[in-house]
Amino acid sequence: MPFNFYAILAATFVSLIVGFVWYNPKVFGTIWMNETGMTEEKARQSNMLKVFGLTIFYSFLISFTLSGMVIHQFGALGMVGGDATKALPSYAAFMADYGDAFRSFQHGALHGFFTGLFFVLPITAINSLFEQKSWKYILVTSGYWMVSLTIMGAIICGWK
Repeated sequence: MPFNFYAILAATFVSLIVGFVWYNPKVFGTIWMNETGMTEEKARQSNMLKVFGLTIFYSFLISFTLSGMVIHQFGALGMVGGDATKALPSYAAFMADYGDAFRSFQHGALHGFFTGLFFVLPITAINSLFEQKSWKYILVTSGYWMVSLTIMGAIICGWK
C-alpha cells in the first residue's frame, strides 16, 4: 500500500479553502470576530505571510497524522513494525484480502468527521471554558474543524 503524498498535500490546503468560506462575514466570520474581539483593523496588522505559512505547515501535520486515523491499513502495517518486507506471510495474505477495504471517500469523511467531533470539539470546548469563551465561539471554531477534517479525511482515504 503506497503512501499517497499528493492526497496529503491536497488535504493540507483544505483548511485554507474551508476557512476562506467559513470565516467569510456572510457565513460565520462576523460571529467569530464578535466572539473573539477581532476587528478588521487588528486583522490587517497581522503578518499574513507568517499566518498563512504556519497554517499550511500545521495543516500538513494534521493531514499527515489524519492518514493514520482514516486508513485502517496503516494499523495493520503498524502491527508488523512498519516494515512490510519483514512481516510474516500472513500479512501479505491479509493485505491481499483486505488491502482496499474501507478505502473510500465516504469512509474517510466519516472518520474525519468523528475526529472533529470527538477530539477537536472537546479540546476546543475545554480550552474555551477556561478562557471564558462563549458557546458560539466553541461551535463556530469546532464546526470549522469538523467540516475541514471531514473533507481532509475523504481526500486522504479515498484518493488511492
